[in-house]
Amino acid sequence: MKELLHAIAAGLVENPEAIQVTEDEPNEEGVIVFHLHVAEQDMGRVIGKQGRIAKAIRVIMRSAATRKGMSSIAVEID
Repeated sequence: MKELLHAIAAGLVENPEAIQVTEDEPNEEGVIVFHLHVAEQDMGRVIGKQGRIAKAIRVIMRSAATRKGMSSIAVEID
């Protein structure tokens, strides 16, 4: 899942070397949180107008998690 998030972000940003993806342990509800860190100048590219790209990234990640049989996940863009 981390690799998928990294690949999606790498296609969007100008500085793919600055991408960092971290994964938290499941919380009490079983939600796994993925944190995406990109360079400051690439934040707009990852978030998109009115957050559309960020929403699309979250949809893709939830869909992939469902296919893998994982519990619910969340993506935070830091």
